[in-house]
Amino acid sequence: MFLIDSSGWIEFFTNGTLVNVFARYMKDPARIVTPTIVLYEVYKKIKREKTEEEALAAASIINRTVVIDLSESIALFAADLSIKYSLPMADAIVYATALEKNCKVVTSDTHFKELNKVIFVS
Repeated sequence: MFLIDSSGWIEFFTNGTLVNVFARYMKDPARIVTPTIVLYEVYKKIKREKTEEEALAAASIINRTVVIDLSESIALFAADLSIKYSLPMADAIVYATALEKNCKVVTSDTHFKELNKVIFVS
């Protein structure tokens, strides 16, 4: 199981320079875990930089993955991880979700670079 961070989805939907690397992890939506905060970040970025229709299409594709709501346990775990690793809120929620669901984070976000269970794409 993988958790594709917002950076990966944005690369994918904007055809960024790392699109081919991230696409390798996106072949089976049933094996991808997506926290709702990632859905928020991707939708917002695509809508702001492209169109609402493209943002909705992106959200539709992401919704084929295993979408995980922010639970109390993930929220508290994320707060602890944020303190421990100096992670911003969204990144802490992403990392806590990945650890709770026992999957690896696939990302190009440098906040994750030195953390365990992370596949850092550059």
